[in-house]
Amino acid sequence: MKIFIKYFIIAIVVGVGATLFYNKVYVVKTTYETISPTKGELEVNIRGIGNVSALNIYPITSQSAGKIIKILADDGVWVKKGELLLEMDSIDLPQQLEVAHANLLKAEYDYIASKSELKNLKVQQALLEVTYSRYKKLKERGFASESEYDKAEAEFKSAQANVVVSASRIDSAKAALIVSRKNIEAIEVKIDRLKVYSPVDGYVISRDAEVGQNVLPSSPILSIVDPKTLWVQTKIDERISSQVKVMQKATISLRSQPQKLYKGFVKRVDAMSDAVTLEREVNVAFESIPEPFYINEQAEVTISIKTLEDVLKLPLSVIVQREGELGIWLAKEGRAKFLAIEKIAQSESEIAIKNISSESKIIVPNKSKKTLKDGMKIRS
Repeated sequence: MKIFIKYFIIAIVVGVGATLFYNKVYVVKTTYETISPTKGELEVNIRGIGNVSALNIYPITSQSAGKIIKILADDGVWVKKGELLLEMDSIDLPQQLEVAHANLLKAEYDYIASKSELKNLKVQQALLEVTYSRYKKLKERGFASESEYDKAEAEFKSAQANVVVSASRIDSAKAALIVSRKNIEAIEVKIDRLKVYSPVDGYVISRDAEVGQNVLPSSPILSIVDPKTLWVQTKIDERISSQVKVMQKATISLRSQPQKLYKGFVKRVDAMSDAVTLEREVNVAFESIPEPFYINEQAEVTISIKTLEDVLKLPLSVIVQREGELGIWLAKEGRAKFLAIEKIAQSESEIAIKNISSESKIIVPNKSKKTLKDGMKIRS
């Protein structure tokens, strides 16, 4: 009797355990959630992470080497086109300009004196020409000696030579005037180049030198960005970059303003890919300038490639890969069946598929459940 009771109790325990295992483990492990495809629009987007930059960023440099004596702009300041930004040390250029003006004045006096001299020499030439003509006639009649005639001829020819020399001096004085004026212009240009003006209405994004510092002509002192050319430089994988076209609409999210989306559009797609990362640079411009903005700030762009209408779509979470094929698990007559999908397109969260119907029951994979296999019994 005791043995019977013992075995009876064991049988009850085993039965209860088996029931619990079936209900709590087996049934749970083979019970899956199923969903059906939905019909509607699918917006195909491409996302990228990049940094805020601009097409036009102007490095402001001095045109001549020297010491900075004034910087009138700083980081974060808006400047207007033509506004004075900085000034370099002129050293002795003002004194050189004074000397050049004095040389010009001297050249003007020399020119005036040369003209007066030529005028006088021409008068003398005319008088000596009359004297020479008279002695020539007298000599022909025998009233003047050969020596008197020779003297008159020599004086006349000397006067002619003096006129030619004087005319050359006037030409030389004219050239000296031109040289003096050009010298003044050159010094004034040098002085003007010591002042640097803003080339555009823009925003100062960096100040790379300070007053008193000596710089070379190629050394950047300030950097100014044209906010109208602001964009985000992002990298897109080569495999999908061919879908990106200029003027496609986009949205931009700045890291400093994650709650706000800025409208944008694809401004430029680089023709050359990065041979190392296998990505292509895409520049997405802002439709309106964000305020504030920071160059090199991280930003996320979402480019709208196309919108498909009346397509059957599924969440990406139900897509699995088996033996190199993308597919889904269908629930048919209580069993699981793998179906390789024919993809139309996909977005960040959904995928449009050809070879399914709206009545199809798709199993939602769950890592905590039993691994799905073709023909496996399931519950839904």
